[in-house]
Amino acid sequence: EQVEQAGGGLVQLGGSLRLSCTLSGFTFSALNIRWFRQAPGKERELVAKINNSGGDETYADSVKGRFTCSVDHVKKTVYLQMNNLESEDTALYLCNVRQFGGDYWGPGTQVTVSS
Repeated sequence: EQVEQAGGGLVQLGGSLRLSCTLSGFTFSALNIRWFRQAPGKERELVAKINNSGGDETYADSVKGRFTCSVDHVKKTVYLQMNNLESEDTALYLCNVRQFGGDYWGPGTQVTVSS
């Protein structure tokens, strides 16, 4: 099982980015996908989560109304759409997948918001 990430980069304040988390080697069922972020000097923060059916969708208060998760079953990819980005959103974003007791992490993708 592998978790691949893409979509980070440099964006201006107020801009948008879409991160992707592509699963390979997984049966696309009974999956819980979580997005974390890690900023320098700060604790890792759970940003959002969703399951493979698109349910159990939850967001941290800091991103609620600006970030949205979605699932593409054909591509076996989960997306994190990030709008109206703020400087506090600058961080390394990590995709975490849980299935049948297993815990899998993507390599992370850097998001930097410039003012």
